[in-house]
Amino acid sequence: MSHSGGRRRPPTIHDVAREAGVSRGTVSRVLNGGHYVSPAAQEAVNAAIRRTGYVVNRHARSLITGRSDSIGFLLTEPQERFFEDPNFNVLLRGCTQALAAHDIPLLLMLAGTEDERRRITRYITAGHVDGVLLVSSHSGDPVAEQLREAGVPLVMCGKPIGVGSKVSYVAADDRDGARDMVRHLVSLGRRRVGVVTGPLDTPGGVERLAGYREVLAEAGIAYDERLVVPGDYSRASGEAGAELLLSRVPDLDAVFVASDLMAQGVLTALHRAGREVPRDVAVGGFDDSPAAVASTPALTTIRQPWDRISSEMVRVLLAQIGGDDQSAVILPTELVRRGST
Repeated sequence: MSHSGGRRRPPTIHDVAREAGVSRGTVSRVLNGGHYVSPAAQEAVNAAIRRTGYVVNRHARSLITGRSDSIGFLLTEPQERFFEDPNFNVLLRGCTQALAAHDIPLLLMLAGTEDERRRITRYITAGHVDGVLLVSSHSGDPVAEQLREAGVPLVMCGKPIGVGSKVSYVAADDRDGARDMVRHLVSLGRRRVGVVTGPLDTPGGVERLAGYREVLAEAGIAYDERLVVPGDYSRASGEAGAELLLSRVPDLDAVFVASDLMAQGVLTALHRAGREVPRDVAVGGFDDSPAAVASTPALTTIRQPWDRISSEMVRVLLAQIGGDDQSAVILPTELVRRGST
């Protein structure tokens, strides 16, 4: 039976080998990571793949390798947080781009409730993804420990809290960033410096509060619990936090806010109370997210290196999938001065 005029047969691994002038085994090794392949042969195979239009049959390869050729991006927060907080979207985009360079898709997984976490954990440990980028974790959240115990390659965003053994992580230097911001506020002559913290069961919440306290101590400013209000990284919690600070300490003259999104809420509350920023109250945020430049005035903030965080998370995870040990990466932050101070 002739196939002329019919649909063209898709290229196979044999076509790639013939085009590249190498064996089928060499092509297979290139497709599975390039181990024991010379640079010249690898380039010849990659060029042949481009010319032939060959596409890997992921299902067939997964049957052979035991891998799914996909990675999970797991957010253990309520779904509305994913859509409200711009940091999650920036991180998701960066991880997607970093994995695209390896032709690996990223699966978004939202698990904000106990039932969702149990269901997602069961899905992951069944082998549907090769590893997990865990983007938000609270102390007492069992997901990281369960995945580690199941032998699932895992990289966390932020220092782990309450995980009994070594887990790979990539984090911005939250404590040092907080120190830079509070030093900046104190250098402006501000002495009644309030703080709206992140959740104190998360690494960012704990570390940023610690940096705030350290700078007050080095500046000889007494720590006052009335000036410390917990937040949850939402705009609403920043607004409520500023109202509470003003009711406790009416002569407040600065606020360090542990996220830009919360800082937007702080600015709203200060404006409603008739306080001018920065003349009456200086405000500093954290993240340098899109919320920082969308604020009025634009926020002085701490820039987290989101591109590097996402690319390092992917690098560490792929290395771990390949057999490397766990590792930790801490990246520097940067003070960005704008109109709010």
